[in-house]
Amino acid sequence: MMKQPDLAIGLPSECSDAATIDNCSDGLPLAIRMRPRSFDEYAGQKHLLAPGKLLRRAVDADKFTSIILSGPPGCGKTSLAELIARQTDSVFIRLSGVTSSVSDLRKEIAGAILLKDNIGRKTTIFIDEIHRFNRAQQDALLPDVENGNIRLVGATTHNPFFYVNGALLSRSLVFQLEQLDCQDITELISRTLKDERGFGGTKVELAQEALAFLAGVCEGDARKAYNALEIAVLTTSPDKDGTVIIDLTTAEESIQQKSLNYGADGHYDTASAFIKSMRGSDPDAAVYWLAKMLHAGEDIRFIARRIVIFASEDIGNADPQAIVIATTAMQAIEMIGMPEARIILSQAVTYCATAPKSNAAYKAVNAALEDVKKERVLPVPMHLRDSHTSGAAATGADKKSQYKYPHDFAGGFIVQDYLGVEKTYYQPIEIGYEKKIKQRIDYWNSCRDFIREKAHEQT
Repeated sequence: MMKQPDLAIGLPSECSDAATIDNCSDGLPLAIRMRPRSFDEYAGQKHLLAPGKLLRRAVDADKFTSIILSGPPGCGKTSLAELIARQTDSVFIRLSGVTSSVSDLRKEIAGAILLKDNIGRKTTIFIDEIHRFNRAQQDALLPDVENGNIRLVGATTHNPFFYVNGALLSRSLVFQLEQLDCQDITELISRTLKDERGFGGTKVELAQEALAFLAGVCEGDARKAYNALEIAVLTTSPDKDGTVIIDLTTAEESIQQKSLNYGADGHYDTASAFIKSMRGSDPDAAVYWLAKMLHAGEDIRFIARRIVIFASEDIGNADPQAIVIATTAMQAIEMIGMPEARIILSQAVTYCATAPKSNAAYKAVNAALEDVKKERVLPVPMHLRDSHTSGAAATGADKKSQYKYPHDFAGGFIVQDYLGVEKTYYQPIEIGYEKKIKQRIDYWNSCRDFIREKAHEQT
């Protein structure tokens, strides 16, 4: 039978190794007592741990040097790190990116080298919140990871490709863990009620509606579910038969107001879903993501700015009223504030989501900018130059008769050259108000073509 690794860091001395940790419950929170002892007990992350998946193969074969685990709180990063140490018969050392220093790191690496050289035992160093290590701290890991002195498992709630330096990433297998779903949480809670490490020795009756509530309200955070269950059981008096009955009301009173996993990635991912839902003309989805941002405490000015940009970028002249409503909403929320600002934002969001869409103006300026950056910049045609400057006479720009004032002609239009070359940047589509714009442009273009043909016939 495989020898279990030491689990000394962060635990009481009487729980200093795996042989005792499973039976030690005094003083340890339920979430720690119920950490999985095998892959069979591990909930979720089937995309990484199902037989044949890369992470499972790397652990089963005991062939890896460094692993970075990224995911939201409570999805099982620490539990997975401990499980990896168990499965690979490694000593497990836990450090924190928040509180551990380079000297702490060097001390643990020195101990790992002694174990490796004297008894051939591997050491897995787990660094929680590794993104909080600065570059010097991360660089200090590189030589010992590279030469196999330690096995590194880093965990972060942030995107590692932004917060972990490239040299360390290049030596690591990087895996994204996902939030647990309701079924995963349900299984964890049900197992806890039967397991001796949990409440298997206590008569607990958990109502189905209470179980469903806890599985849903914890937002995929197993730690939050464990904490709520523990509070519910330990603060509820048993009935005359000695049974602790947890009904829906008790469950609701055992957890604080629902909070969201809304770190840096949550901010950007939710904003992206918000914009894409408006672009996809789905007002229901757009309002949902708006509600999530508001509940998470997102800056309403940020939301309003995104709506204004969207109104121009994705709606444009298909509905010119959209940017008016969006801009007005941005101004209004400054005066109103929350909670009423949510109504104003919702009006702007639903209008923009249901408005006809065109990105023709957005594409036009991007194409023009590309020409300005990559091609020779066009000179301003002589008849369009300012005739009031001191050098106008020298350049001939003062000859105002060369410029034809459109308002002097029928319909406020006259054919003349405004660019010097043939270019088409703005191409309106036949949707919404832009359909009328396209009709006008087509008419003006036909006038230009007619004049060109006449000029060609005369030559």
